[in-house]
Amino acid sequence: MKVLYVTSEALPFAASGGLADVAGSLPRALRTRLIGCRVVLPLYESVPQELREGMTFLGSLSVPVAWRRQYCGVFEAKHNGVIYYLLDNQYYFKRAGLYGHYDDAERFAFLARAALEMLTLIDFKPDIIHANDWQTALTPVYYRLFYAGREGFENIKTVYTIHNIQYQGKYGMEILEDVFGIPQSARELVEYDGCVNLMKGAIEAADRITTVSPTYAEEIRDPWFSHGLDSILRLREDKLCGILNGIDTDSYNPQTDPDIYAHYSAEDPSGKAENKRALQERLCLAQDPDVPLIGMVTRLVSHKGLDLVKYILDELLSEDIQMVILGSGDWVYENFFREVQGRYPQKFCYCTGFVPELARKIYAGADIFLMPSKSEPCGLAQMVACRYGTIPVVRETGGLKDSIRDCGDGEGMGFTFKTYNANDMLYAIHRSLGAYANKHDWPILVKRAMETDFSWGRSANEYIRLYRSLVKEG
Repeated sequence: MKVLYVTSEALPFAASGGLADVAGSLPRALRTRLIGCRVVLPLYESVPQELREGMTFLGSLSVPVAWRRQYCGVFEAKHNGVIYYLLDNQYYFKRAGLYGHYDDAERFAFLARAALEMLTLIDFKPDIIHANDWQTALTPVYYRLFYAGREGFENIKTVYTIHNIQYQGKYGMEILEDVFGIPQSARELVEYDGCVNLMKGAIEAADRITTVSPTYAEEIRDPWFSHGLDSILRLREDKLCGILNGIDTDSYNPQTDPDIYAHYSAEDPSGKAENKRALQERLCLAQDPDVPLIGMVTRLVSHKGLDLVKYILDELLSEDIQMVILGSGDWVYENFFREVQGRYPQKFCYCTGFVPELARKIYAGADIFLMPSKSEPCGLAQMVACRYGTIPVVRETGGLKDSIRDCGDGEGMGFTFKTYNANDMLYAIHRSLGAYANKHDWPILVKRAMETDFSWGRSANEYIRLYRSLVKEG
């Protein structure tokens, strides 16, 4: 079986969020299970030079973008046993940043079309084309409209994954033909609520729709979570399913991670204490091995549950705890956390931005990891925290509910709360602090968390079953 994975970002070439982690890990997991999976993404300006030097130029082609024809150079790279195709067009991709440009609609229409046109140039005909998020949502749309009946494109099935339903690719109908090249006769495929909605188009056109966790697949059929697409998803629920993401357990490995202060394992966790001491020193917190250290690594946006944190933070910091938050985002949160640090310099540290090496040091050095999200399609941080023996406190939503089991049953690996309520969150934090104070049971919980399997193996097997069922349908 052959799979072409179409994405706007993938590690190690380009990354802005969790999609890059998935696109860098899932294809490798498929490949190790003898599934021929190759990845296609843009050749952005930010792709590191050392990776560019290992690429091979395969050729070029002319890609239709509505009434235009645009150059596309196709470069091949190999990483961790997986073949990547990087599509070159300097007009679209020689820019700072991956997203947020005035012509993103045209840039990613080009990517969606080029991923299909490229098949005429390479020696790879996929059985499955797997597109991801709004940036590649047009790939299954274009396949249905322009390629399904063409020689060399027969019997290809399409899968579309919704990583975050909030970002749908909505544009005015006036660019339907001029930018997307979709004729008026097919406008109903992408039209929704008076505008072009690329995600809606993919939901209609793809053979299967997946999300990144089973609970999120249920949630997005509810108006509270769907950002307006619940009616379409309920109509198409027969082809919708949720498959929980995994993490790269080779990269996130406290036994080998070069970015942490000391290595350790579930069998020998002694090095975790040194990670905590060194992190406290770096953050100018009191170097106390007994005080519980709570960590957050997050984007500072409202759906991450930061309003709950704001509400109870003074009460929490009145107790014998320490806390560190790493992230950037909305000014209101950044400013608030800076002000709190000024009032509690020995107990609270706010670190601006996203610093990958510091994030790993927080995963390794903290005792408790807080993720109180209002919504969370999957989430990876809670899995990474477990991998490093840092016990998560999470709200039961999306992938957080599917991945973290409350330890109240004697078998879970974290602490959970259900309602989006600050006092409920505070109660869950207090439960974790009470468990931390139990010096006999806490190491047992840490070991259980570290031994939980969050690798891509389970998820890859579910995707393989999905792909095979599609191929059997013919």
